[in-house]
Amino acid sequence: MNVVVEDVGPAKALIGISRAAAGCGVSERALRYYEEIRLISPSGKTPGGMRRYSEADLARVRRIRELQSLLGLNLDEIRAVLEADDRTASIREEYQATDIGSARRRELLLEILALRQALAATVDAKLAGLGEFRADLGASTARVEELLGIEGQRGGRPDGSLRK
Repeated sequence: MNVVVEDVGPAKALIGISRAAAGCGVSERALRYYEEIRLISPSGKTPGGMRRYSEADLARVRRIRELQSLLGLNLDEIRAVLEADDRTASIREEYQATDIGSARRRELLLEILALRQALAATVDAKLAGLGEFRADLGASTARVEELLGIEGQRGGRPDGSLRK
C-alpha cells in the first residue's frame, strides 16, 4: 500500500530514491526495476510522485542483494523467498493473537514448516549446483597441476626447449 507523504516526522522518516539506492549499494535503476517486477514497493510517494523508502523497504532491498550474492538466487527464486517471508510474518501475527484456538495454531505452524522446507529445498539445489561446479574446478585444477609437472620435466616448454 502506497501512501502520499507530504510532511513526515522523524518517526516516519522516508528517504528518496538516491539516498535509498546509495544506502543499499544498488543503483536507482535497480530500485525501479525491483518495483517494476514487484519485489519491493516504496512506502510512500510525494505529491509529485517521487518514491520514498522506509527502513523496512531498505531492509528488503538488502535481503534481495544478500539472496543474490550469498546464495546466487535468481529474481524468480528471490520472489518466492520474499513471498514466503511475507507469509511467515503474516502467520506470526495471527499465531500471536490470543483469540485463535489450538487447532488453528497447529495449522499455522504446519504452513510455516512447509514454507521453510520449500526454502531448504531451494538452498539444497543451489548447494548441489555449487558442489558440481567445485568438483569440476578441482578436476581442471588437478589437470593443470599435472601438466605443470610434465612441463617441469621437459624444461618448461611443450617441445622441451627453453626460451629466454
